[in-house]
Amino acid sequence: MYSKKVLDHFQNPRNQGKIENPDGVGQVGNPVCGDIMKVYIKVKDNKISDIKFETLGCGAAIATSSMITELARGKTLEEAVKISRQDIANELGGLPAVKMHCSNLAADALKKAIEDSRRRR
Repeated sequence: MYSKKVLDHFQNPRNQGKIENPDGVGQVGNPVCGDIMKVYIKVKDNKISDIKFETLGCGAAIATSSMITELARGKTLEEAVKISRQDIANELGGLPAVKMHCSNLAADALKKAIEDSRRRR
């Protein structure tokens, strides 16, 4: 059902928490499953210098949130905004079809955080 990497990120989420005074925040939710994700970013020299997340949802939602933070940290905003839903699922070793919406939420939350940081400049 879940890959070892999904289970690892669910049981040991990376970068979980909130950033005080973030440069950007993105929040998304799925009204059908009830998952809610919030991504916080700090930007320095146009790169994501810090990133954290808060997620209310299933194991796949927590794992995809954790993975998006790993994929985006250190990237320029232009590079990070290109991280796709499929990139997240691939990096986790795949997701069951019924859980692919979780990777959609993680990618969308990051894109909203980047948009928010650009608005704040």
